[in-house]
Amino acid sequence: MAEVMQSEQQYIELYRGQRELIHQHGAAVMNALRDTAASDLERSGFPSRKVERYRYTDIGALFAPDYGLNLRRLQIPVDPYEAFRCDVPNLSTQLFFIVNDAFLGASQPKNTLPEGVEVASLKDYAEQHPDFIAAHYGQLAHSADDAVTALNTMLAQDGLLIHVNSGVKADKAIQVINILRSDVALMANRRVLIIIDEDAEATLLFCDHAADDLPFLTTQVVEVFVGERASLQLYCLEETHYRNTRVSNVFVDQQAQSVFHHGSITLHNGTTRNRLDVKLHGEGASCSLNGCVVADKEQHVDNNTLIDHVACHCTSNELYKYVLDEKAVGAFAGKVLVRPGAQHTESEETNQNLCVTPDARMFTQPMLEIYADDVKCSHGSTVGQLNDAALFYMRQRGIPLHEAKTLLQQAFVGEVIEQIALVPLRDRLRYLVEKRFRGELSKCEGCRLCK
Repeated sequence: MAEVMQSEQQYIELYRGQRELIHQHGAAVMNALRDTAASDLERSGFPSRKVERYRYTDIGALFAPDYGLNLRRLQIPVDPYEAFRCDVPNLSTQLFFIVNDAFLGASQPKNTLPEGVEVASLKDYAEQHPDFIAAHYGQLAHSADDAVTALNTMLAQDGLLIHVNSGVKADKAIQVINILRSDVALMANRRVLIIIDEDAEATLLFCDHAADDLPFLTTQVVEVFVGERASLQLYCLEETHYRNTRVSNVFVDQQAQSVFHHGSITLHNGTTRNRLDVKLHGEGASCSLNGCVVADKEQHVDNNTLIDHVACHCTSNELYKYVLDEKAVGAFAGKVLVRPGAQHTESEETNQNLCVTPDARMFTQPMLEIYADDVKCSHGSTVGQLNDAALFYMRQRGIPLHEAKTLLQQAFVGEVIEQIALVPLRDRLRYLVEKRFRGELSKCEGCRLCK
């Protein structure tokens, strides 16, 4: 417990000692929530493993090291075109860059966004449109409910704003490249606000990369508003390195008849903890959550999800698959909550996992909590190894053992990849997953991030 208290206290003392500097480089809307967030963090502390939603990841230990922070908002020298050259072939996107937690403005490519689509620095947009941001910022991510959210709210100075106005259908996917860049061990606190108004449609692709072989700790809090009859596809791809720690909280609010699809793919990392909360607020809303994890060595990947059925006639589908090799540790805890009055709910939750070696560990906890009597809900999980009979069959036909294992692993995670609607991205991920299983480098061809 002493270690946990020490972990939280260093950030509280940092904030109170540098409060004026942090406020000076932050927007007033964001500053307004900082003091309350600091008090919430001090009151609750970082959660121990006794807290249900954090039982598989030691949060206090992740935040214990002394990381540097760029509170003065110094410019980080990086040319995104030199650092990033591995965009998905044939995927026509509007491309934007974030370095650590700062939106790259002047260095962004010349994107021609459709009228009614806005992509900007959250800090700058909050200064220009304070009332609009105040109506959304911190409305889904509550610092009183979660210590990581509290820390992020207390320290985050910039991030990303994506707003698609009513009735606008973005014809191209918006791709955001998050690049970690530093000369010293660094902590970055990134905030993202996504607002898809009624009858609007958008596809977003977030890619996480690390440009330097140094310890990084990233907190990310994402608030997503999906309006009535709106549609949002949100894909998140992590390809960092073994010294990277990523803690991400995503909060989604869906209105009536809205559609939300989330795809999470973790191919290379150190320690990753993803929280995803989706609230189906409006009648007839639907969501689909899919995740794919490939981990080896001593990597740790923890996905924790909550699908909250508030309204009636809503549907949800969830599929997460893990392949764990060597001493990797995976965790999945998914809860589907059906509230009183949420009749005619349909929900299916599945978690399937492969432990390739005896030393790999998988913790799985699918949950249903139902307070309505006219619903169709199911959940299940499996943990196993590669099928010996299938391996024997393939080897009898001349396929080497390693090749046979690779083919079976690819087929196993293929079901998740097939859920991706963007065909070029789906094809690219098949290629990257195959490279991953063959033990090749994580970097894409021509990319300098992982050298």
